[in-house]
Amino acid sequence: MSTAKLIINDKEFEFPVFEGSEHELAIDVAKLRSATGAIAYDPGYGNTGSCMSSITYIDGDQGILRYRGYPIEQLAEKSTFVEVAYLLINGRLPNADELDKFNKRLIKHVMVHEDIKKLFEAYPPSAHPMAVMSAMAISLSAFHPDLLDPEIIDTNIMRLLAKFKTLAAFCYKKSVGQPYVYPRSDLSYSEDFLHMMFALPTEPYHVNPVVARALDLLLVLHADHEQNCSASTVRMVGSSQANVFASVAAGVNALWGPLHGGANQEVIMMLEEIQHDGGDVQKYVNLAKDKNSKFRLMGFGHRVYKNFDPRAKILAKAADDVLNALHVTDPLLDIARGLEDAALHDDYFVERKLYPNVDFYSGIIYRALGIPTNMFTVMFALGRLPGWIAQWKEMHNDPATRINRPRQIYTGETVRDYTPIDQR
Repeated sequence: MSTAKLIINDKEFEFPVFEGSEHELAIDVAKLRSATGAIAYDPGYGNTGSCMSSITYIDGDQGILRYRGYPIEQLAEKSTFVEVAYLLINGRLPNADELDKFNKRLIKHVMVHEDIKKLFEAYPPSAHPMAVMSAMAISLSAFHPDLLDPEIIDTNIMRLLAKFKTLAAFCYKKSVGQPYVYPRSDLSYSEDFLHMMFALPTEPYHVNPVVARALDLLLVLHADHEQNCSASTVRMVGSSQANVFASVAAGVNALWGPLHGGANQEVIMMLEEIQHDGGDVQKYVNLAKDKNSKFRLMGFGHRVYKNFDPRAKILAKAADDVLNALHVTDPLLDIARGLEDAALHDDYFVERKLYPNVDFYSGIIYRALGIPTNMFTVMFALGRLPGWIAQWKEMHNDPATRINRPRQIYTGETVRDYTPIDQR
């Protein structure tokens, strides 16, 4: 095993160096503090490996994303969301019999307890769906106890995966004041969700296969993304031996932020701002380059990808296909195309590698599917759920897991004596 040398105050220390299956190198600093008295300082943990994982591989420099070794391009073209969920959670693609049994288990657990509807009634219609979703996720733990019983964990994972789309659809129905629509066993995962979202008691609703396939594609592309903010949150909460419902509820809250799952909503708001201002794309490109401007170009660049986001390449084509198939004319797409063209050819953006990311196009497609902006982050959560579950399960089954406890560099006051209030 190779080692890395660290010199502190002329004293030399050696630490093991690990190599991952894709030749990633990591210095094992688990004993750094005990050996040297020092800690590693890494704001945002951008250079810190918090775990060893076999779920998702990303090479940001090359624009590569793989689930369990399978390129995202192949999964997007050939698989379904349910198949990808099985892959992420169980580590391999299912055969026909396994996939059939998996689907049947999802159907078995898709209904939620009737009392959960009372929880929805306690929220005002103006409540953000993500606030409701996080509450509903943790509430499932009250209806399904024995949370860490090894024989129950697998069942609760299936319950969460099945019921989450029911809860998401109920969130939408609550926000628009419509009656809840119960799930159907004769529809696919995506078809059933769309039916629960848009069906009304007064008129039939037929799921458009183009819409169902587009939704399935979006869910596949969002299913996991390595140790992102919400996945790391799920792992951190789970490291305390919190159950899968509590851990995923924490992931929902982490995803809510505009720098994470809320980014596609921010993209739509930006495009609408440009549209309302006359649609002058070049004006806003110039503002984005002006360091004195408060305008920020949303949906470009990525914390990980220093090349084109592979998911964005897939969605760029899908956006055209979906809008053409549905005969939708969206002026925001024209503005988006103009921004994309400027970013791909303007030296300012090219030099900084500010390519369009997955959020740039996903909002456009969600709009075309009839999903309102305030539900965008819920849709992200619905797609990311299998990844969260897989991350929690991997962490839970790893005997090396310890409760997460990051260190800090204290910068406050040194010791001082208490002063009585009349002497201050």
